[in-house]
Amino acid sequence: MASQPERSLFVDQLRVEIYADRQKMGAAAGEAVAERMRNLIAQRGRVVMVFAAAPSQNEFLATLAAAEGLDWSKVVAFHMDEYIGLPADAPQGFGNFLRRHLFDLVHPGTVHFLNGQAPDPEAECRRYAALLKQHPVDIVCAGIGENGHLAFNDPPVADFNDPLDVKVVQLDETCRLQQVHDGCFPDLQSVPTHALTLTIPALMRASWIYTMVPGPTKAQAVKATLTGPIGTHCPATALRRHPNAILYLDRDSAALL
Repeated sequence: MASQPERSLFVDQLRVEIYADRQKMGAAAGEAVAERMRNLIAQRGRVVMVFAAAPSQNEFLATLAAAEGLDWSKVVAFHMDEYIGLPADAPQGFGNFLRRHLFDLVHPGTVHFLNGQAPDPEAECRRYAALLKQHPVDIVCAGIGENGHLAFNDPPVADFNDPLDVKVVQLDETCRLQQVHDGCFPDLQSVPTHALTLTIPALMRASWIYTMVPGPTKAQAVKATLTGPIGTHCPATALRRHPNAILYLDRDSAALL
């Protein structure tokens, strides 16, 4: 039996569902994404997906990894961002996070990894953008940062009309502090200053966007996403313009609504 939201609403085009806790939220999101994947594979023979890598995704990814009746050999997977300059085996690397939490468990047919160790980061952006062009994205599975970012599109670098699909960005301090709050790094000095990211237009071209945002540290960003004007001061407000986006919250992240 699928988890049921305590409350649901629309903000512009964005559907919002609020659950009692992050476990129920993650279960509901995982079940919904799994069902969408089954339908697309049945209709088209494959599904192209982009995944976020963050502790906020843990419950969702665990549910998705355990979903029955999914032919993962028909899945083409991307991830939406990656740090520049971490060692290839660093546990904080987003590709490594997704290997541990999903890819090594379900073995997708194809996984395209962003290479944060590439000697020419701009060339790596072009390589990844070309792959995205070859494989139009069906489903984005996202989170929202404490500063309202989508992927690593922090407010200073977010562009709703970005001409690029993948770019090099400098991470703002709020974003880097979040990585410390999440327990991914011991202190701010350990967090990389630059990253590769899919841009807002690249994410918004997906046919469906599922966004999982649990926890009290995200309450202010959720409030800004849903109650403020749409703009790059809070990049996640772009979700309100997408025709097939859904935002999953728990009581903690929805506390200021």
